[in-house]
Amino acid sequence: MSSPALGHESLDTAAGPPAAVTVRPDDPRYAHLVRRGRNTRFAATPGTVRLVHSAEQVRQVVQEAVDDGSRIAVRGGGHGLENLVDNPEVRTLIDMSRMNSVAFDPRHRAFSIGAGALLGQVYPALYLSWGVAIPGGTCPGVGLGGYVQGGGFGAMCRRHGLIVDHLYGVEMVAVDRSGRASTLVATREPADPNRDLWWACTGAGGGNFGVVTRYWFRSPGADAGDGPATILPRPPRTTILASVNWPWETMTEAAFTKIVRNHGEWHQQDGAEGPGPYDSLYSGLYLNQLMVGQVTLNAQMDGSDPGSAKLLEDYIAAVNDGVGVPWSVQYTTMPWLDSALRDVENRGIHTRSKSKGAYLREPYSGEQAATAYRFLSDPGYDGHTVLLLFSYGGQINSVHPSATAAPQRDSILKSYLGTYWVHSGDDERHVERIRRFYAELYAATGGVPAPGTATDGSYINYPDTDLADPSVNTSGIPWHTLYFKDGYERLQRAKACWDPGDVFRHALSVRLP
Repeated sequence: MSSPALGHESLDTAAGPPAAVTVRPDDPRYAHLVRRGRNTRFAATPGTVRLVHSAEQVRQVVQEAVDDGSRIAVRGGGHGLENLVDNPEVRTLIDMSRMNSVAFDPRHRAFSIGAGALLGQVYPALYLSWGVAIPGGTCPGVGLGGYVQGGGFGAMCRRHGLIVDHLYGVEMVAVDRSGRASTLVATREPADPNRDLWWACTGAGGGNFGVVTRYWFRSPGADAGDGPATILPRPPRTTILASVNWPWETMTEAAFTKIVRNHGEWHQQDGAEGPGPYDSLYSGLYLNQLMVGQVTLNAQMDGSDPGSAKLLEDYIAAVNDGVGVPWSVQYTTMPWLDSALRDVENRGIHTRSKSKGAYLREPYSGEQAATAYRFLSDPGYDGHTVLLLFSYGGQINSVHPSATAAPQRDSILKSYLGTYWVHSGDDERHVERIRRFYAELYAATGGVPAPGTATDGSYINYPDTDLADPSVNTSGIPWHTLYFKDGYERLQRAKACWDPGDVFRHALSVRLP
């Protein structure tokens, strides 16, 4: 399973990229670079931050860090929810933000995208130049680097599948058993000797096997013979959006439970493998804390599909059926790119957080809805907690669980539970409360969303180090089973092959076998 070095560097101009930049704590740029993390509970304190512009520069920086025994972490967009990057043990922080090029690469007949690019940079680059898109997430500030490796999902996934279902290849700097850093390419081609490395990058999460410097995207079965504009999905011409609000001041437990049950049962009935009339639906049910003032359902569909407005109205009516409390709805239609570039996750001053995830194969039970109501309706809680239920299924579920390292392929909803607050002195109180919320929500399966009839583990892009802490996760179900299920042993073999020295590691990284 040897991995030959890559014969070409990148698609840079003949003049070559700028030199790598080294930023130390006394540099005025340092404060900005180490505070790019979204969760301000954690702060990076590396000895150096290295801004890189090419795969060769990454290789050199990695080699220097290995030779010096310096712990490495890699930052893309900075949306990491745990301290996997912002960790005091990290001494060399590689900042990928300047590696953000988007181009068509005729050698691979695929789109080449730098691993430091943000989704908000990639969408206009692909769409305005070629009229295509990758089925990515709805937060423009998320970096492609870690997001793709975690098997990212978003607004186009019920119609087109996960982003990794369109991943053709990766360029990566890895470190062999002798401590030598080299640049490799791995593709999904069956004859590629590095194919298992490509597979490992389709759901294991970032920071496991090396530094991904470039992604190539081409949809399965697509051929660039008809031009680049044919090899990735074409997004809708327009998007129709709906925002439904139920004021908390009139909310009852019965109404809250009815909303949760209606929403879950609709997805259970319509969450089968696509295509179907609702394959363009993307929605998030925001079960917000009382202090926020309202429970919200944000939904969208392809506005250019005939009848989409009526379908969206029918969906909202189904979720609201029998709820019996006042509600309001606002519809908006806009060009697809405008909708894709909206920032929907700005939480103002509530920048400290703790997050947890789950895949749901069945709707929440009445008992689970009652648990959520009890925590969220607490008038004495001063944080901002949200239990968020995202629509799932469709084309995502048409892919075999072993085809990528993202094995959850028959869920109907993806759940995010997060809480946000302001002051560092309150960290322990807020973290302990969301731990209780999560444990009680999944009490029937040991306090975690165990793979089974109702749930199917969790999402590595919602990393939760509690799952790897036996004092918190007392279920007896290993953290890696919750994230990777039966694919973990294969990920371990990839780890042993491409990172045998465990150079790239964090609290939720794949362990050596």
